[in-house]
Amino acid sequence: MEEELRAQAAMLTVARESRGLTQGEVAAAMADAAGNAGTAVSQGYVSKAEAGRLHVTGERLQLYAAALGYPPELLCLDPQVHGVGVGLIHHRKRASLPVSAVRRIHAQIALTRIQLDGLVTATRGVPPASCFPHVELSDLTTPKDAARLLRTEWGLPEGPVPDLVRAAEEAGAWIVLRDLESDLLDAVSQRTGQNAPLFLLNDRAPGDRCRFSVAHEIGHIVLHTQPGASSEQEKQADAFAAEFLMPAKDIRGDFSGTVTISKLADLKRKWRVSMAALLRRAQALSAVTEWQYRNIMVEMSTLGYRTAEPVDLDLERPCRISRLLNNLRKEYGFTDQQAAEHSYLLREEFVRLYRDGIDPLALNTSSKVRP
Repeated sequence: MEEELRAQAAMLTVARESRGLTQGEVAAAMADAAGNAGTAVSQGYVSKAEAGRLHVTGERLQLYAAALGYPPELLCLDPQVHGVGVGLIHHRKRASLPVSAVRRIHAQIALTRIQLDGLVTATRGVPPASCFPHVELSDLTTPKDAARLLRTEWGLPEGPVPDLVRAAEEAGAWIVLRDLESDLLDAVSQRTGQNAPLFLLNDRAPGDRCRFSVAHEIGHIVLHTQPGASSEQEKQADAFAAEFLMPAKDIRGDFSGTVTISKLADLKRKWRVSMAALLRRAQALSAVTEWQYRNIMVEMSTLGYRTAEPVDLDLERPCRISRLLNNLRKEYGFTDQQAAEHSYLLREEFVRLYRDGIDPLALNTSSKVRP
């Protein structure tokens, strides 16, 4: 006899938070889903379900799933087995981002991990090892040292990193480009145990800012094994990102002579980071004085460059997941419905998240990026 599906309390909370809903809103959506059946659902019921004080099975499980827009099977996953809420999560955000938005995005990255694990399992393969070694900071090893070590480990050439997203994927990372529904957060990263790092990138962020945010998150993954959002950790991740994207020995010569806004715009095309980041780098390398730095920042602010810089850079687009899905379709004959089932999504949402907007060039078989 087949065992009856039963929701897991912790998963109910994660699924609700991923949708940005309150317990009252879930209760109302469940009542709407019941329609003429007249099933009454209160906020208290949802609260007890999330606390594990009652079992959600049968019709109530179907209503719960309908209210949240997920298959019932997702709500029944054991969080201890599937790693929901486990692992380090870092994010490069502004202080004004509401706590509710942070919880929503943290829940989304946890569920994205489940989705990708399900898709990888469908290939009957074992994910390749990732190359994100931990570097222990000390009086002798700084974040800049860690950045130089990782560039060497990844075999990157001197000068600008041509495509940071591609380099991270080749090192084994999973990178997902999503609308994070806020302009106050550029990227989120998560690492669970020895699993490959997972990055959610905000497709609202300008290309130059997104690159720095990815490097910042890579810094967290490499440097930090303990949770926390301390200012010290953020400074360390910023120092890592600056050296990783703009190595001192390579960029110092570009700051020779007078640093002007025009020169910063030219260097932005070369180094593919923002003019503001370049100016901060020039100050850190003593290529401009504190007084010059402040004057240029005032001039940039007057021109409106603090909110919208000239020289637009395209977002670097990940392709590893596209390759995985292409492999499932060609090698295993998977339909979108089958892939959706393995990723614990309804077909419509699977197509929206993982199929819509795929760049055909991402599937070029000449790429080194592994599926």
